[in-house]
Amino acid sequence: MQHYNLTDRLAAVPTFLRSQFHLSRFSAFAITAALTFTSGCHRNNFPDVPSGYREYAYVSNGGSNTVSVLDLVYLRQDRTIQVGGNPTGLATNPVRNEVYVVNTQSGSVSVIDAESNRVVATIPVHRLPYFISVEPSGHRAYVANSGSNTVSVLDLDRRREIAVAGTGEQPGIAIISSDMRSLVVTNRGSGSVSIFSVAPYQPNASGPQILRLRSAFSGCPGATDAVILRDSSKAFIACSAGHQVMAISLSAAADSWAAKQDSSLTTDHLLAFLDVGLNPVHLAMKPDTGEVFSSNFGSDSISEISTWTNEVSGTYTIGNKPVRAIVASDNSSLYISNFGADSISLWSIDDGRLITSIHTGSAPDALAFSADEHLLLVADSHSGDVAVIRTQSNPGATLFTILPAGSSPNAIVVKALNVKP
Repeated sequence: MQHYNLTDRLAAVPTFLRSQFHLSRFSAFAITAALTFTSGCHRNNFPDVPSGYREYAYVSNGGSNTVSVLDLVYLRQDRTIQVGGNPTGLATNPVRNEVYVVNTQSGSVSVIDAESNRVVATIPVHRLPYFISVEPSGHRAYVANSGSNTVSVLDLDRRREIAVAGTGEQPGIAIISSDMRSLVVTNRGSGSVSIFSVAPYQPNASGPQILRLRSAFSGCPGATDAVILRDSSKAFIACSAGHQVMAISLSAAADSWAAKQDSSLTTDHLLAFLDVGLNPVHLAMKPDTGEVFSSNFGSDSISEISTWTNEVSGTYTIGNKPVRAIVASDNSSLYISNFGADSISLWSIDDGRLITSIHTGSAPDALAFSADEHLLLVADSHSGDVAVIRTQSNPGATLFTILPAGSSPNAIVVKALNVKP
């Protein structure tokens, strides 16, 4: 899942905190040296890939109305794609070779064919969209339209909007559960969360019956990021204008084993407000879903939340203005981008300690792993580039190179595919 850019997430953060940014740019000499090294790089000491294998990183550049395509097999820039105005959110389709780009200023979604790396369709939505999530089936996507207080449902087979529903004020995130029954929408302006029931997919279906507002919860100032457990039983929401994370139990299907054991599980209900650090702007969930980590921008810390007990296990000082985090697939390592320190922190989850810090470009924000996680990609929002970090190096990770992107990169996603000769 990819999240809208830091500028929009920080709309809920007090102005006096945002004014404290004094960010140095990455050394021009270091960038030049890194790019020179990259131009002659080969795949020694990198995993072998089969013939026809392609892997690309897509970076939305809000300041240049483009998407940068980076070739992760040969570690070089592949091309730049023109899209709509101020591209922000990105998502990949899990069953087809497509990438979706939210164009905030244009009120649209661009569809990129990952085999040809060109825009093949543009889908109109509504005012100021920021974020898109794609359901596991690959048939539908959901777009939060912050400027119109709505969420759009897109039919990705027909490449058009098929439903729209009203939300709270300034929705930022619209995330679909793994069972595709629940859509969780965070409403930054009203400090609330809207939960919709989603009708099962049917070809050619459209209309208001697709989304039905099931419940709403208030009391989460600056509601921004959200994660849903893999079993679709709970959602956690960052209350970014405060110091808490909201935990919500999502309703189970009436015929499910859980509902038969406890009929109260057929309704959504508030579980807890969890005290974390100041201004939690992002939530990162372990692949095993046992824990969630909040990046607390205002207190330079991360908080560890148990999803079993709905309790905060600990809060730890990590770096200057942490804004994003990602957990390795083995559940042992957490990488955090420190927006105010031009660095990435590597945190050992098992040991509860900082392993190392890695220098990046200026104002690192969005993160993504390569398909096999031997690389961590970091979008540097002020220097307009992507730091490429080798995750298997001693003492745990090292900067390998810097690749160019465009102006004000917002998000980054990776798509791997096999192309027939």
